[in-house]
Amino acid sequence: MDLLILFGLMIVFFAIGVPIGICLIFPCFIMLLVNPVTSASFLAQSFYTGVASSSMIALPFFMICGNIMDKGGISRRLVAAANNCVGGITGSLGMVTILACMFFGAVSGSAVATVAAIGAIMLPEMVRSGYDKYYATGLCAVSGGLGIIVPPSYPMVIYGVTNNESIGDLFIAGIVPAILVAALLMIVNYFYCRKRGIKGDNKFHLRTALRGFWDAKWALLMPVIILGGIYAGIFTATEAAVVATVYGIIIGLFVYKEITPAQLWEEFKSTATFSGGMMWTVAPATAIGLIFAYMGINTAIATFFLNISTNKYVVMFLVVCILFFIGMFMQTTPAIVIFSPVLLNVAKAVGVSSLQFGIIMTLALAVGFCTPPVCANIFVAQSMTGLPMDKIVKPAVPFIAVLILALLMVSFIPGLSTGLLTLLNSI
Repeated sequence: MDLLILFGLMIVFFAIGVPIGICLIFPCFIMLLVNPVTSASFLAQSFYTGVASSSMIALPFFMICGNIMDKGGISRRLVAAANNCVGGITGSLGMVTILACMFFGAVSGSAVATVAAIGAIMLPEMVRSGYDKYYATGLCAVSGGLGIIVPPSYPMVIYGVTNNESIGDLFIAGIVPAILVAALLMIVNYFYCRKRGIKGDNKFHLRTALRGFWDAKWALLMPVIILGGIYAGIFTATEAAVVATVYGIIIGLFVYKEITPAQLWEEFKSTATFSGGMMWTVAPATAIGLIFAYMGINTAIATFFLNISTNKYVVMFLVVCILFFIGMFMQTTPAIVIFSPVLLNVAKAVGVSSLQFGIIMTLALAVGFCTPPVCANIFVAQSMTGLPMDKIVKPAVPFIAVLILALLMVSFIPGLSTGLLTLLNSI
């Protein structure tokens, strides 16, 4: 009965368009009137403790850093660097798009921003080179998911704060899965272009490639500073976010000189607004997690899964299916703060570490960015091109399929997410 009230009210509020924070807060207090598992004052206090974390400060700084680098002329330089790397092989422009999304994701940490920035440059070029416009748009939309898979990634920050996991370790763990996803996307693109005889025009020249990387060096240096600084113990993830922001401001204002102080101020204001809204989501979601713990829901859910099977692969397959559907219908932040503690409890019961599960959840949400009805990346690509959504989704299906394949591989092969960190710790 208690769960029916809690989730029933949430679904009703979501359906009528009530802001997410209210959708989460109001049902909690209504449920306390029926079953006072804790006091209303403690629940209100938990709203504060849910966001009173130094790690949470990293989120707005990573966001504003990505926005600054986006507006500071970085997209064009990253695309040029990627283009010089690939050369004139079959499907080179598609591969450039994937590489550029990977590079830009290492700067922005946002899937939607990656689609918008790289798509604006690459879509016209791909169409002019003979790519089907629907295929090109679908490729950009799905490749934009690399924006949250390549570290630094804001879903990884949210997951780390919610589940008390090292954000720096999550960033390191995300490197190999990001490379895996990019490689699988390139394979699909290669066979598509090979079937249609689409080849690149430019030949690979080492000097040209090095020149392109030299032009983009200041942009590409940022993730090196972040990950290197965190792993070397020079600064924490939160401090890395601040360092990256200061670095982005210096590069945008004084090196590339493609962002003005007025634009910088606007970016600060928009990031502050977005961060406030995110805090309004995280705070009540944390309270819901405490209610779940008091009511024994986490334990009950874990028991339910283990009653179905104690086989690790069966349980994780069920968990992945649930994550897949959560990503289809829910935005990233509430999905992580509400469901990750519950499902992590299940994953730990079959021997999956918190670190591995964080990467699994990030990949699952990356799939959700491309699958209806939420499909934020598809909506962005549609707004840029004016093409019907169904025409975009159909050619994107093979790319979504390999994203799901990568998700399953990371779920069942722990070394893909934890191997690099283990190797670095052994050095």
